Amino acid sequence: MHLFYWIAGLLLAGTWLWLVTNVTFGMPKVVDISLSAWDAASTELPRLSIIVPARNEAEQIRGCLISLLSLDYPDLEIVAVNDRSTDATGDIMNDVAASSFASGRLRIIHVTELPARWLGKTHAMWMAASHATGDWILFTDGDVHFRADTLRRVVSYAQKDRADHVVLYPTMVMETPGERMMISYFLNNISFIHRPWKISDAKARDFVGAGAFNLIRHSTYKAIGTYESMRLAIVDDLALGKAVKGNGFAQRAVRGPGLASIRWAKGASGVVNNLTKNFFALMRYQWFLTVGAAVGSAFVGLGPLLGVIFAPGWTRSGFVIALLANALVYLRMERFTRVSPVYFFTHPVACILVIYTMLRSTLVTLWDGGVTWRGTKYSLDELRAK
Repeated sequence: MHLFYWIAGLLLAGTWLWLVTNVTFGMPKVVDISLSAWDAASTELPRLSIIVPARNEAEQIRGCLISLLSLDYPDLEIVAVNDRSTDATGDIMNDVAASSFASGRLRIIHVTELPARWLGKTHAMWMAASHATGDWILFTDGDVHFRADTLRRVVSYAQKDRADHVVLYPTMVMETPGERMMISYFLNNISFIHRPWKISDAKARDFVGAGAFNLIRHSTYKAIGTYESMRLAIVDDLALGKAVKGNGFAQRAVRGPGLASIRWAKGASGVVNNLTKNFFALMRYQWFLTVGAAVGSAFVGLGPLLGVIFAPGWTRSGFVIALLANALVYLRMERFTRVSPVYFFTHPVACILVIYTMLRSTLVTLWDGGVTWRGTKYSLDELRAK
């Protein structure tokens, strides 16, 4: 039994030391486009189309559209899609488009029926993009708010770095302790998913996508098959990023505090509910991959604390190192997450909730025979066959 504790402790120590090394030396390499170097003159910028799909976003859509119309980008069109909303989303869109503030820059498309073998959101984005006239297309969501200079900065960066696809990590608005606990957990464990500083490396496996801000050259979007080739992609933003990287185009990830802001979920329960739709899709709808991910998350996330409590004598050493490295990750990432490192103490709770979400996503999807999102059900058979 002592040998088990020694091996487990050393594995965990190595894992967490690797992660803290990654975030310490890797994250500062991610370009911050809020710096003055990326504040481009408006005369240098190409035409850009913004695509905003929305279903039942009455609470947020007006603020989102007004923030887009307030952008100081010179050559801009906005195509917003009301995707079968049952609330006032469509009326609010029409009202904003008819205002003098819009000045003809906002076009509204109303979708009343969803064609077979399409997800609502991918269909809405595909339809809107088919009307886009810009050299670049920005896919965003109906609950994102932008600072006026956001697009000038991102496009300036994209052109100077010869990128084909740029993801701006949104600033996460967190209003409750539960949100800070859950979202900081994900952000602090980011290197287990992908390494943002490796996105630009064509040889690295790392790729990225973000529903809040996927900026892509129009020509690149067409070259990867448009969203028509991703009709049933539940995690559509990552599907786009994977297609870009997989087809050899230049992908970049950048940050910029306050440039694009979103409150992704309300409370810890909101995070759980949002991820229930996504997680089983990330596991390619294979239950054994979920089991593996849950066991791995429990070992890495809970193992250090459990080892410190239960391991005998000196076999506790590796677990202590792992736990200290875990705390150091929260400390190092504070400048990027803007969440107090005190939330290190909630790490075990967040880990348990994430494992619960993994299992819940899998069981709910299998039990229901598919995914129900915003009032539309997509069968598991068609999602697996996509």
